Formats: sequence, structure tokens, C-alpha cells
Amino acid sequence: MPSERKPMRYGHSEGHTEVCFDDSGKFIVTCGNDGDVRIWEGLDDDEPKFITVGEKAYSLALKNGKLVTASSNNTVQIHTFPDGDPDGILTRFTTNATHVTFNSSGSRVAAGSSDFMVKVVEVSDSSQQKTLRGHEAPVLSVAFDPKDDFLASASCDGSVVVWNIEEQTQVVSWPLLQKTNDVTNAKSLCRLAWQPRTAKFLAVPVDTKVHLYERGSWDHVTTLSDDLLTQPINVVVWSPCGQFLAAGCIGGFMAVWDVNSKLCVERQKHEKGFTVCSLAWHPSGSQIAYTDTEGCLGLLDGLSTSASSTSTSSSTTTKVPQKDYDDLFDDDDDDRLMDDGQSDTNSPVKRAVARDNDDDDDDDLMPATGRVRNRGAILDDENSLDTGSLKLGQGMYGDDDDAGSAIVPAAAPLVPLHPVYEGPLPTPPQKAFQAGSTPAHLTHRFMMWNSVGIVRGYNDDQDNAIDVEFHDTAVHHAMHLTNNLGHTIADISQEAVLLACPSTDELTSKLQCLHFSSWDTNKEWMVDLPKDEDARALCLGQGWAAVATSTMMLRLFSIGGVQKEVFSLPGPVVCMAAHGEQLLIVYHRATGFDGEQALAVQLLQFGRRKRQTINGEPLPLSHKAHLSWLGFTAEGTPCYVDSDGVVRMLNRSLGNTWTPVCNTRETCKSKSDHYWVVGVHENPQQLRCIPCKGSRYPPTLPRPAVAILPFKLPLCQTTTEKGQMEEQFWRSSLFHNHYGFLSSSGYEIDEDGQTQSQKEQQELLMKMFALSCKLEREFRCVELAEMMTQNVVTLAIRYASRSRRMALAQRLSEIALEKANQIQEEEEEEEQEVEPQYSSVRRTPSGYGHSEDTGKRNSSRHHHHHQQEEEEEEVVEEEDEQEMETEEAAETRKRLNPFAKEAASPVQPTPTPIVKGGRANPFKVGGAGKPSPAAGQPRVTNILDNMTASRKSAPLSGSAGKSSKNPVLKPLAPRPKTKTQSTLLQMTSQKTSNNKKSQAKAEPAADQQKQADVPPPASPDNTENKRPKTGFQLWLDENRKSIVADQPDLQETDIIKEAMGRFRTLSAEERLSWTERAKGHTGDADLKKRKRDGGEEGGEGVGDAENENGQTGADENSAKKKKSVDPSSRLSAFAFNKN
Repeated sequence: MPSERKPMRYGHSEGHTEVCFDDSGKFIVTCGNDGDVRIWEGLDDDEPKFITVGEKAYSLALKNGKLVTASSNNTVQIHTFPDGDPDGILTRFTTNATHVTFNSSGSRVAAGSSDFMVKVVEVSDSSQQKTLRGHEAPVLSVAFDPKDDFLASASCDGSVVVWNIEEQTQVVSWPLLQKTNDVTNAKSLCRLAWQPRTAKFLAVPVDTKVHLYERGSWDHVTTLSDDLLTQPINVVVWSPCGQFLAAGCIGGFMAVWDVNSKLCVERQKHEKGFTVCSLAWHPSGSQIAYTDTEGCLGLLDGLSTSASSTSTSSSTTTKVPQKDYDDLFDDDDDDRLMDDGQSDTNSPVKRAVARDNDDDDDDDLMPATGRVRNRGAILDDENSLDTGSLKLGQGMYGDDDDAGSAIVPAAAPLVPLHPVYEGPLPTPPQKAFQAGSTPAHLTHRFMMWNSVGIVRGYNDDQDNAIDVEFHDTAVHHAMHLTNNLGHTIADISQEAVLLACPSTDELTSKLQCLHFSSWDTNKEWMVDLPKDEDARALCLGQGWAAVATSTMMLRLFSIGGVQKEVFSLPGPVVCMAAHGEQLLIVYHRATGFDGEQALAVQLLQFGRRKRQTINGEPLPLSHKAHLSWLGFTAEGTPCYVDSDGVVRMLNRSLGNTWTPVCNTRETCKSKSDHYWVVGVHENPQQLRCIPCKGSRYPPTLPRPAVAILPFKLPLCQTTTEKGQMEEQFWRSSLFHNHYGFLSSSGYEIDEDGQTQSQKEQQELLMKMFALSCKLEREFRCVELAEMMTQNVVTLAIRYASRSRRMALAQRLSEIALEKANQIQEEEEEEEQEVEPQYSSVRRTPSGYGHSEDTGKRNSSRHHHHHQQEEEEEEVVEEEDEQEMETEEAAETRKRLNPFAKEAASPVQPTPTPIVKGGRANPFKVGGAGKPSPAAGQPRVTNILDNMTASRKSAPLSGSAGKSSKNPVLKPLAPRPKTKTQSTLLQMTSQKTSNNKKSQAKAEPAADQQKQADVPPPASPDNTENKRPKTGFQLWLDENRKSIVADQPDLQETDIIKEAMGRFRTLSAEERLSWTERAKGHTGDADLKKRKRDGGEEGGEGVGDAENENGQTGADENSAKKKKSVDPSSRLSAFAFNKN
């Protein structure tokens, strides 16, 4: 497509100039900075007609004899053409309009303005207007869809938007351009163009390429580019046939592509290299008129895009003279160098001619598959395409008639010189950035905003300086630094300020550190990076600094300036963050496709033992999003935010996975609002960020206010009560993982906070348990109980019992027993460990951290547990939830007795375990002052009734008040090491039944052997640990043998259960007498011991086993208040005895 470039001529005064042809192609019409519209009959017309439309004319459009102009008086006017008579004002804006255009029929005009608005006006009735609002900066250009459904617009806010005209809504928005604050500062005018006739594609100039988007799907289908295009494209325009696309660039370069083959078929250069700001095709397609920013008008003539030229036979190639190829480029010496290296024999035209002369070879070019076999032999320059090679492929396919159509049918595409790739397109990789900074092209910007302070950079005509301000002035006073080196990236910590500047032609990239916390007088150091290595990202840790460079290296320095480790990164760095001894690095692991970024993350820990916690795992991002902030919570957990506003946090308890904890977009009022994150806190749970109205980042002045957003995990159905509690529980679990990490890293932790968080989680589990009970989801109840601590499982057992769910209570008691054994094993392991530990964080079976901190707390827990056994709770009826929460509060306060009651409390009902033998209701309170109801009609009360409110000394209600005359009963409880083992005994209430009463009276005499299991004092050393026996223990001593004789197969646990069942069947008077005997019985432990020894010798084959049991009990007793090293002393009263 060789064309002739006509010499340029003066058109208007210097400034932005626009050009178009009239419908017939007879006139060239231009407008410019002088406020005139000139009508030229040809390029050599020396006396053009002119119309003055205002002081300045910014844009014009011409259709159906109507000339529309945007002028400096903020109006869009209409004139007749060619007469130039004023025909009224179409619309007004608050500032000047920047671009106007007609639709394909000429019935509507669209105009974009510097006041961020786009208007669509009916030409016949200017009162019929539609206003499209949504851009956040001046509008650069507008373009009508040829079918009149959509309108495309580009804006200084960086977006290209497609609007639905009738609904006045945005269909799609692409963030493609660099943001600016005004049209005069914009890198490109970004004049959009829809493909005429078929309206299949929208062409968008993006930097040095043209993106084509498909109408309807709005997918980015292809990109047109050329190696010689080195400066941004200003304007694109389609040929009337829709097959070719012309582009004009800032450096004066012009190119024409064949859209079907995606090849550049024409290149021209402005004779003086001025910016091309407007292009227009002649209706015939044979000429392109163009104007520049100096007000001059030019013409490219002889473009062969018409049907006749594209359909001629391939033999015409032989007639193309060599000069025509050279004429693709003008005769200026500086442009000749593009051809200088090319010998005649190497010229694409001659190569093509040589092949064309040999008819047989034509078949070789087109194999049966329809793909070119070896195009490289014909053209070695992929961007060159002359008319001959265009026709070669066309002639192969079919009739000359078809070639004249605007778009070649899909069945007969032009043969590309190389196979064309149609798959997913690579995403431009995200550039490196500093988290907490605003873009570097701004004159006033934040270089860093973090939890320590703010670093502001100023780079305007008056000043190039950096201001450092600390949130807490106790750290350091504010600083003002002159920025002579041109630092562009910064970080700030409690110890230092770190700055880095890029390299220039003369100077290398430098790293400067102001170590203000140093105790010596030299508080500043500087390092020159090696030549051709630029700092891309930097961060400050505790006592160290890190800088990632353009050569994919990471360099570590001490805070005083000593060079330390240096290592290579697997890809170009995107961002870095540091906290204490942790370093978090995000880099490109590969090229992303279809708008996705392929990022990876490394987490390193520099403690005594340096290690890599996360090793290059892919970093999850939202669909087609990029990373916008990276950092650590105040407690040291890595987290990051992507461009969709999703905040993700590292979940260390789930294999270092990333959990989304907040979506800032959900709280934004409009699409153009954003939150700029400056910090994250786990305790209290706060996301600290700056609301930005209509932009992605805040201005430096006025000082922006920080807002606090709540966190919310994206669980399902969070509107329901169940969903809300699940979300709160898992959020609490996630946000308190840091306690485990900090304590394992050797830091002191806030034990109160940790206890509070466990209390909160257990409360939520108990609430969910109660809800599942109400919904009759017993399996779900058991799943929840698996996550509870041992103490809370006991509450759950009581709740299930009171709710008359016996099967559930039975299953829960098994879980409680498992948990008791597990804690016991862990304590044994803990004792055997020799290494000192800062804190042992333990996991319950479900894996959630409920820490039992250290031995000191354990012993205090055991000590309080003895009080708990001796002082059982009273029954008070109150609301479920309130009781549950206060109960939880008591449970989790380690140094308080959860079930302690005041000395004056009148009642202490003693629960008994479930006995397998009887089916009568075991969960019933009986008393001497009140006859027992029938076994089948239990008195059902709320399980949480006998809880913390028992500390009230007010008169009690219901049966508790009536039975206040009852004797005080104590349960049998061999001294356990943990809460669970004792609380298992408190599962159920007492049981009365006449048949058992008589049975128990009939066999009191044979029970002497029972006493073997009662724990006597182990040695004289432990006499201070002795405790009076209860009436039940005394009764068991005398009746044990009888039970063993009845049921010789019973395990130790079952003997105690059976005994408790029988003891309950005694009348109140009998039990009282046993209690009285126990009170007078406390002094003769030695006598008991002798008696027991004698009894064992005379036992019938059970003696050995019972002797062993007795020893176990003794060991347990000796360990009441201090831990025994012997593991056997750990055995629980409920651990099964295997002999």
C-alpha cells in the first residue's frame, strides 16, 4: 500500500487542530486554536472559506450538511455546511467540551467535557438530551457505536467506558490509560473508533499499541502493534470499508494496519516529527488527511484500499517499481536508515517477484490445511506487506467480486504472513510498588504511610523535599529533608527512615538510611548499588533493612549499614514488607494471561535460626485483579489487599493458607470510591484505611482522615443466626492464631487477651451447641463438642441432660473422657521434655489453639478444682443464654474457681453418673422435704440453671428453696489432675427408686471389702494433703465387697458408678447418718489402712487387683497439690484399669 506523502501546509495557529472530510469527499474541513473552521477544496486551495466559531475551537464533526463544533465558550454549536450559517446551540457544559462526534446516521451528537460529563443530544430537538455520569476526570474522547446502542468514552481517570445510551448506564469499564488531571497533561488524546458497517470491534489506543475489543462480549480480542511505533498513539480511525485501521502518534509516526491479517501495511512519518492530533479517511478510502499540534495540514494520497486494488491478480506485483517500496518512507535522511541495511536482493518486493514468476511454486505456499507452509521464504520482515503479497492470498481463494466487500468473509481470510495466534493474551506484568505509597508521577505524594509515621514527597517548581512525620512524637520529632538525589521510594520504622533513588545516566541507584535511633553521633549512611542495578522495593525490619533490585536480587543490610546476606529472587519483585524478624516478598512467578497476574510469595524469618516459612507459593488474587497493598498486622501476621478491595490474611493454623477477611468494596457507596489501606490490627479487630472519593488513593492535602472498617469472613448465610455465630467463631479463631506464633517465637504475650479470646470462642461454641439442640441436630452437637474444651463439654452434657437428650449426653460424656485422657497424656509428655519452653500452646482434637500456658497455671487449676468438688453448685433458674455466658466467663478465668459458691449457700445437690442398668430417669433432683415424683416424670429445668448465678445469696426459688434443710452431700472423687475428670461426676442428678432401696438395705453386711479403692494417704510426708472422707466414701468402704461379689467383672469406674447408684437409693436419714459417721471418722485413717490390708489378704482372688487399685488411689492422693514425677500418679479415676 505505497502512498505519496504530500508536503504539509499552514492551516491554523499553533495548538490542537482537527480535520475531517465532508460526506462527498469534496472538502477538507479543519478547526484550530484560532477559533476558525476552514473549508478547503484541496490541499493546494490558497483561499479556503472560513467560519469563526469562538476564541478557540477544540473539536468538530460534520454530517448531512450540519457542522458541529466545541468552542471555548463551553458550548457545542451547530452551523450549516458549506454556507456556515449559525444554527443554534446544541448543549452547554460548565467547562469547555473536549470532543464531539456524530452517530452513523447524523441524528445525534455526543460530546465529552472537562467537567467529567458526556452528553448525547438529538440534532433535530436539542432538548432531548441524555447525560452519562461516572467519569472521575475530564473526558478525552467519545465514539458512537454504528448501531447506535452504545457509546464509548475515554477519560483522564484512566478508564475507557462503554455506555448503554438508552439506560444511561456503564456496560463495561477498562482501566487502560495513565491517570492525569487534565486533557492538556494527558499522554494521549485516546481518540476511540468503532469499526464502521459491521460494528464488530472497538479500537482503543493504549500506549504504543491498539487494542481491539469485540462488541457484545467486550473481550480484548487482539492487539495491533508495530516495532517502529515507540511513542504513544494519539488517534485511531477506520477506513470506510472497515478493513484497515490508521493510527497517528505523538512523535509524528503514522501507521495503517490490515485488521484481518493484523499486519502493518503502511508507515509514514511527519516531515518534522510533530505530534499527529487528528486523522480523517477520504470516503473513497484512497486518502488520509492529518493535522498536527502546530496547526499544519497534510495528506497521504494513493492508498490502495479500494476493491479494485485488492482484487487485481498477483501478477501485478511485477509492475511495482522498487522506488514505490522506498517511498513508503519519506526522503529525509534521518528516515532513510530504515532501508539502508537492505540490499536489492533482500528487498521483500523482489523476493516476492521471484517467487511469483514461478507458477508451480504457488501451490507450495498453500497446503491443504489452509495454513501457509513457509511464509518465511517469501517475506523476512514480518511487518512488511506490499500490494503484491496482499493479493497473493486473495487470488487463491475466490472471486474478484468478494474482494470488494468491506470485510473479507470468514471462509476466505487474507493469508497472514505468519500463523496468527488467537489464544489468550499475556497480561502486562504489574510494576513494582511500595505498599502505603501513592503513584510516583504525582508532584505531591505519600512515599509511605504505615503504623509508625508518614513520609511525604514534594516535587514541584519551588521545592524537591521529603517530610517525615511520626504518629507518636515520642519516637522522634518530625523531619524535613531536601531531596537532592531524587529519592522515589521510602520506608519508616521505629529505628530509621530508609530512602532509595533510581539511577541516572551519571549516577548509580543509591540507598540512604537515617538511623535516628542510633546512640552515636553519625546517624546517616549511604550505599551505592552496582551499575545498572536499580532499587525497586525496600523495607525495614527490627535491626535490619532489605532492598530488592531490578536485577532480581535481594540485599540485606544491618540497620547500622553492614552488608549482610544477598540472594536472588525467582522473578521480578512486586512488593516487600517487614515486621520484626519477618520478611514478606511478592514477585512475578510467570506471565499471567487474560488479565490475571501470576504472583508468588516468600516469607522468611530471621531469628536465631534463619528459615523460609513460605517458599514461593502462588499468591491468590481476585479475578483479573492486581496487588495493591502488602504488609503485616500489628501482631505480625502477613496480609495483603488486591485491587478488588479483598483483604486476605495468613492462616498459620491451616498450613499457611490465605483467608479473605474483608471486602472493602462492600462498604463503598459508588463504583469509583475506594479504601486505601494503611494498617491492620488483630486485637482489636480493625482495618485502618482512608476513604477515597472518586479515586484509588488520597491527596496529601488536606490531611486525610483514617476510617476503621470491621472484618467479616465470607461465610455462607451470614444473615442467619447460625451463620453469624459460625463467622464470629472462625474469625475469632483466625485472629487469635498470632498468640501461638508469638509465644513459639519467644515473645511475651498478653495472657489476659488470650484467655479472653478462648472464652469468646467457647461461648460461641456453646451458643451454637444450644441452637443445634433446639433444631434437633444432635450429630451437629457432637461435632461442635469436639471443638470445645473439656470444661465446656461438661456444660454441654448438662444442657443435653436437661433437654432430655440422653443419647447425646452419653456421647458427650465419651468425648469428655477422651479429652481428659488426652490432656493427661500431654501433661506427662510436657514433664518429660527437658527443653525450656516459653509457653506450650496446645491443640484440642479439632486443632484450634486453647493454650494451657504452663505448669504454674495447671497447678493453680488443680488447686481450684478441689474447692470445686467440695463446694458444689446450687440450682438457680435463669435464662439459657445469660447463664451460658456467665458460666463461660467463670470457666475461662483460670485463677478463679468456676463453680465456687458462697459459704451461706444452703443447697449442694450432688449429681451421679448415668448407670447402665436402670432405665428410670437419672436426671432428677430428690430431697427429704418433698416426695419424689414418679420415675417417668422428671423435673426438667434449664441445664444452665445451676451455674454462676449460684454466687447470689438471695433466697432461692422452687425446689432448691424447699430442700434447704437437706444434708450436705459430697460426691466420691478420687483426686483428679484435671477438671474433666471431676466434672464427669457432676453429670446427672440423684435417683430414687423403692426397689433399689430395699435391695441396698438387704446387702449392707457383705460390703466390707469395698474400702480397698479409697485412696489413703501415701506416706507420712503428705499428711498436709489429707482431707476428711465423705459419707459416701465411708459407705463405699464398707459395701465395696458386696458390689464386687455381685458383679465380679466390673471395671474400677463401673464399681464407683454402681456404688453411687446404690448410695442414692438410701433414704435421706440413712445418708445423714453416714455423713455424721464420716465427720467423726476422720481421725482413724491408720486403723482403716490396717483393716484394709487384712481384708485384702482374705479376699477371694480379687485382692491383688484391688491392692493395685488402692496403690493407684494412694498415688493420686499424694499428688493432690504438687505434681508427682511418677507418671502413674497421673491416672484418672475414670481411666480404665486393664487388669
